[in-house]
Amino acid sequence: MKSEHRHELKTNELAEWLANLPQWTKENLVTIICVSVFVVVLAGLYFWRGYSKNVLQVRERTELTYLLNQLSGGKVQILQAQAQGRDLSFLLLQPAKGLEAFAQTTKNNRMAALALIKQAEALRGELHYGTAEQSYVTEQISKAKASYTQAMEISSNNPSLAAGARFGLGLCEEELGNFEQARQIYRDIVAGAGYEGTVAVSQAQRRLKIMADHEQQIAFKPDPNPKPTVTSQPQIDIRPTTPGLPANIIPPFSINRPLDFSMFPGANEPAGSEE
Repeated sequence: MKSEHRHELKTNELAEWLANLPQWTKENLVTIICVSVFVVVLAGLYFWRGYSKNVLQVRERTELTYLLNQLSGGKVQILQAQAQGRDLSFLLLQPAKGLEAFAQTTKNNRMAALALIKQAEALRGELHYGTAEQSYVTEQISKAKASYTQAMEISSNNPSLAAGARFGLGLCEEELGNFEQARQIYRDIVAGAGYEGTVAVSQAQRRLKIMADHEQQIAFKPDPNPKPTVTSQPQIDIRPTTPGLPANIIPPFSINRPLDFSMFPGANEPAGSEE
């Protein structure tokens, strides 16, 4: 009897709630819409985060891997061409541009820092493998330094990448002949508490040990096809050999100047007039 009465009460409550639902919905319409929008936005963010993590990051990793493989393959082609006497160092410029563009578009700071470091290595490698004028060397090293600096700034939370970027700055200073600046950079890496256990520390220690043996400005190979310089046309002095005629009274004349035969005795006499 009690269970039947309890069931009857619940049925009446449900019927009353359903009867009042339209009125309640009308009174709380704004609240319902706000809550619905919030739930939809929250669900969208959740699914977008999953998509970004599982799709976009995979796509970016694939693109970065392709660029790094392109860089490695370019180095192999350059070495093979050098054995045949050809200079293909320019092949490193294309992956360098691709790595720079990737670093500017990705939202992942770690991948961006790695791309910038590899871009700087490509710019420096193009100078070491090929031939260039000093002005071009200075320009490319400056670009490499800018890439290393940017990589160091965005990878402050990653000691390995930050130390690698700082070590690259030291190499740039060496290549420019600034050995004291390079030494200071290497000392900062070795003494940096945040760089402990990174590969750059051992690399910096090695550079500090051997720099004294190689302390000379790196000589990049000169351009084998420099632009030709415009030179003036040589002047040729033509003097007569007529016996008895003083040479100092005959002015020199250019090879492009028509000869004045009047200064030679008998030059204007017609043929066959010899006595």
